[in-house]
Amino acid sequence: MTTKRRRKSTRSPGSRTCGYGVSHRGAGERGGRGRAGTGKKGKCKMPVKGRWTIQYFGKTGFKSKGIKYTALSIINLRQLEELLDNFVKDKFAVLEKDVYTVNLTGLGIDKLLSAGGVTKKFRISVSAASKTAVEKVKAAGGEVILPEAEPKKAPETEEKGKE
Repeated sequence: MTTKRRRKSTRSPGSRTCGYGVSHRGAGERGGRGRAGTGKKGKCKMPVKGRWTIQYFGKTGFKSKGIKYTALSIINLRQLEELLDNFVKDKFAVLEKDVYTVNLTGLGIDKLLSAGGVTKKFRISVSAASKTAVEKVKAAGGEVILPEAEPKKAPETEEKGKE
């Protein structure tokens, strides 16, 4: 019996793609485009979790190598007046001759902000305060004690004389 021979034209390159090559193929031989073929009956299942998810989906986002900012603990003047009775009761504030002395730095508060009005006299020590908060406390007859900032020295420039 004679053997069945394949035609020579089917062996030439481009015979399977009709001259288009790899670039004009459909999405066959690779399971579709993108995430196609990963459904219920798909050959390649999408990883739900585990070590293969990064390989399949890739990494997202970025890691910031910049400055890390810490959140400041703040208090407004309105909140300070509302909490004042509790501060005196718990001995975080002291009343001396109609002046309330409060150490906000000792309470873990970093900054005093100006929202709200001031009806009482305060002597507040805090590490930072807004300008309007300081003005409101001074207008009510109190004071805000801030840590003294060291003055910056101007860089000294050497004058080169012509010799």
